[in-house]
Amino acid sequence: MNLLTEQDYARAAGRLGWEVAAVKAVAEVESRSAGFLADGRPKILFERHIFRRELLKRGIDTRALEREQPELCNVKPGGYKGGAEEWRRLDDAVHVNRDAALASASWGKFQIMGFNWKASGAASIQDFVNRMYRSEGAQLDAFVEFVKDQGIDDEVQRHDWAAFAEKYNGPGYDDAPGRANDYDTKLAAAYARHAA
Repeated sequence: MNLLTEQDYARAAGRLGWEVAAVKAVAEVESRSAGFLADGRPKILFERHIFRRELLKRGIDTRALEREQPELCNVKPGGYKGGAEEWRRLDDAVHVNRDAALASASWGKFQIMGFNWKASGAASIQDFVNRMYRSEGAQLDAFVEFVKDQGIDDEVQRHDWAAFAEKYNGPGYDDAPGRANDYDTKLAAAYARHAA
């Protein structure tokens, strides 16, 4: 597993028009750790409510699955196990529908949702997953593509951490499951540390 280098940070900063300190701040606060587990698999968080949505988009009736395996398919977020246990949940979901399952996890150091594969510059969901396995540099490249696609690079250029947090993680960024509270405050503090 290849971790981020100073060259990776500098390349991303150049593409986004950000300071290197800003890229490092987002990397630090978003993942709080490496983009990989100790066994070499990318870090993931499986979202059961997204899996339900992805199955429904594919015309798959989810009622039985919701009754029998609510930790896997549910109208509500939750059921998080963390670490390697998230892979067990993903593996179970893959047995139901592979593409829907892969699209229903957030991936790597920047926790990009699989359903954002196209916005992240990938040719398919499988290409996106392959990139998540490649290196943290590839994970950072996907993040850069996603930020540019979503038009949220300006917020960080202005140091508007709250606007970036809301657009990157959604309006509930401050209390969303699996996310750090005070995300915007932590981004500002991390930026100040890296800029010093």
